[in-house]
Amino acid sequence: MPSTKNRLYYATLLAVFIILAGTLGYTLIEGWSPLESLYMTIITVATIGYGEIKPLSSGGRIFTIFIILFGVGNVAYLVGQLTKAMVEGSLLKVMGRRRLETQIRNLQDHYILCGYGRIGRLIANEISTKPLPLIIIENHPEVIEQLEKDGRLYIRGDASDEDNLRAAGIQTAVGLISAVSSDADNLYIVLTARDLNPELFILSRASEERSIKKLQGAGADQVISPYLIGARKMAQTILRPAVADFLESTAHSSDGMDLAMEEIRVMPASEIKDVTLLESNIRRDLDLIVIAIKTAEGRMLFNPSATARIQVGDTLIAVGQRRNMARLCRLLGADQMSKPQYHRRPR
Repeated sequence: MPSTKNRLYYATLLAVFIILAGTLGYTLIEGWSPLESLYMTIITVATIGYGEIKPLSSGGRIFTIFIILFGVGNVAYLVGQLTKAMVEGSLLKVMGRRRLETQIRNLQDHYILCGYGRIGRLIANEISTKPLPLIIIENHPEVIEQLEKDGRLYIRGDASDEDNLRAAGIQTAVGLISAVSSDADNLYIVLTARDLNPELFILSRASEERSIKKLQGAGADQVISPYLIGARKMAQTILRPAVADFLESTAHSSDGMDLAMEEIRVMPASEIKDVTLLESNIRRDLDLIVIAIKTAEGRMLFNPSATARIQVGDTLIAVGQRRNMARLCRLLGADQMSKPQYHRRPR
């Protein structure tokens, strides 16, 4: 069955055809000018009732009957489809927004992203690969359109407004990422968010290096400058190209390599708890390298020895083929990759 959009399209084409045919018909039958013929056709199909602009011949009257039969019916159909399209569009928009609001109200242990510009959109794309529940606060109309195209959960408004942060569920959120372009705006967002939820993990963007300490003082647990990271990465590509290529391959698949670096927590249901790394056979069976273990107490063991023991609550940081990470995840008793554990700055 054709959609409303298709029916509207075909009805419009037919209306244009009838108007052109009517204009041509009156010109040929009555010898009127094109403007007079067009005017007569329009007032006929629109049923305005102004009457004949000039006396019609018998042939002209018969032609007018056909114009009325086909034209008036098509115009009525076209108006009906236009009305239906507007009503359906409004209803879909209202229903879609209500569904969105319901999803937002049900969020728990989620992340709030403030700003969906170039940096914010890249952050959202990376987070969605985990995936982790994410809601975005944005107030620019053109960016809102992109949010809707991307199918993101969002709140429309200023991220520094307490009401918008509350609407985004800041009280039940795990973390907040402030990624707007202005350091002053980021500073105000961090201050507001920290006041609303003292336990929240806050990550902020900084455009200038001098803003980093200010943002940390305002309550940000971590502050990252994309420009500094970009400059360092470019320098590393020159100084240590092999290292840079390896790190890039763990973040993005390239040249057929599907490497990943992942952190996975050891759960009580783990099949390899209370055993050493050597006894776990992670390297032999899964072809994965455990480069570090973060203990349940928060101590980081870099390049752990083969005798290092895997305990419940530990987090293994491993490197290897992406497809094998899911197997390790199951062995460690987790349904999915572990939720991130953050380093909180002392206050």
